[in-house]
Amino acid sequence: MCGICCVASLSVQHTIGRVFKEDLLCNLRRRGPDCSQQQIKTISDLSYQCLFSGHVLHLRGLMTPQPLTDINNNVFLWNGEVFNGIHVGLVENDTQVMFHHLSSCSNESDILSLFSLVRGPWSFIYYQASKHYLWFGRDYFGRRSLLWQFNNDLDRALCLSSVSALSESDNQWQEVPASGIYRVDLKACAISQSLVLTLYPWKYHTKENAIEETFLSGRDQISKELPSYVSLTMNDSKLSLITPVVPLNRTVPETSVDTHCPNITNSTVTVDDLHGFLAEEHKKKLVHQLIDVLSEAVKRRVLYLFRDADQHTGEILSKPTKKAHIAVLFSGGIDSMLIAALADRHIPLEEPIDLLNVAFMIKEQTKQSNQKKNLELHSCQECFKKLDTTPVDNLTCFNVPDRITGRAGLKELETINPSRTWNFVEINVTLEELKRMRQQHISYLVYPLDTVLDDSIGCAVWFASRGEGFITTQGDLKPYKSSAKIVLTGIGADEQLAGYSRHRVCFKKYGLEGLNKELGMELGRISSRNLGRDDRIIGDHGKEAR
Repeated sequence: MCGICCVASLSVQHTIGRVFKEDLLCNLRRRGPDCSQQQIKTISDLSYQCLFSGHVLHLRGLMTPQPLTDINNNVFLWNGEVFNGIHVGLVENDTQVMFHHLSSCSNESDILSLFSLVRGPWSFIYYQASKHYLWFGRDYFGRRSLLWQFNNDLDRALCLSSVSALSESDNQWQEVPASGIYRVDLKACAISQSLVLTLYPWKYHTKENAIEETFLSGRDQISKELPSYVSLTMNDSKLSLITPVVPLNRTVPETSVDTHCPNITNSTVTVDDLHGFLAEEHKKKLVHQLIDVLSEAVKRRVLYLFRDADQHTGEILSKPTKKAHIAVLFSGGIDSMLIAALADRHIPLEEPIDLLNVAFMIKEQTKQSNQKKNLELHSCQECFKKLDTTPVDNLTCFNVPDRITGRAGLKELETINPSRTWNFVEINVTLEELKRMRQQHISYLVYPLDTVLDDSIGCAVWFASRGEGFITTQGDLKPYKSSAKIVLTGIGADEQLAGYSRHRVCFKKYGLEGLNKELGMELGRISSRNLGRDDRIIGDHGKEAR
């Protein structure tokens, strides 16, 4: 995780630092607390200048300060992870590896081929000095934040940044659409005194069916949101990036789902229903294939990490002094439980895992509303009692549903692996602290998204990923702050696996065909919905979302 920023101005008459404000610098440093530096490139004869600012959270290989430069005056800023597609050695830094490959690219096709190979989340900014090109973009799913702002008052400047500034006047930030990679010809733009963004869009391509579908539908919408002096054009060579996924499988089985799982349309599905569904060998095989894919993905995310003294000396630290390197945003729901269980397979046994469970103080309610809440929580509380877990009496105002299911989930994980130290971190947020932190930090991190749902999820993720709370040790509740720099999150699971209640409604009304269409819509817009937001939220603590 890094904080990256670039300001490109089509003039050398004024100091470029006027655009780069102190509060923006502060926010970037929070994302990359381990190393910060910046560089200014002024091309006087062509009348443009660029400021590059890089802030590093050190996670892999040797510490690599950003921005990176080479003998050809190229400049690279990288906020991403290479988990596959391009070889990165265990002791190598993926920023260095990516820059080495980029410096070897001789044309635009080579650059597109490189980013088409990367498997993992990324956003980047690359200045190609020989051609005066500024390249930037985000991965296909938009898992890393990158915002842009256009400033006509200050020499038609373009500002790219992982996060926005606190200033209320900065109301022009927008998320860079994850529609492909963008290129700005700074030489041509300085001459014309107008900004032209050239887009290289994503396209599907599968060898089996030779399917090629270029993503052009979002171009008009992007253009509508740009200032009048900024234009968007497709690249003349009609080059594209290859998506990291194949098109959504919309095939509907010939036999009805009810044949295999009769109660599928009911509001509840029992364990017996699931056993019946898995009785068919083919379906059981598919389930294991999915678990294997998820397990491999989690393995790469928990092991591709610099582990302090362990990596320097190879010495195994004793269990009492071991600290957690991995944390899980943990509600006790199916997605966080699965992630925690899979992480347990691959994280060294002597290393604790932090389970971050957030609860907001329950407001005083009428007797009637309390009775309704008790009915809703009855099934969870029954499970809770069976697991012999007793809530702390003086903290009952934090016994929200996620806290109850979280404690129940903890007991299951302890049963699965009693040798593991599971740090169940109870993060209790008072209404006063919520109000204060929302105003000081969370609101500008959620921005430019602005819905009530964005705010509520943003608050929950911010407090959870901060990792400050209490753990129970030998029956006593003690203050605890998570040391983990990696935060595993199940964001996106509901969109892929039909986890929202609206998906059940859609299935009941329109069947599998309608549900497939709904999921296609969900995945098509996921890059603009929540992934960039959560990257900004979690990154604010100097931690990385994976």
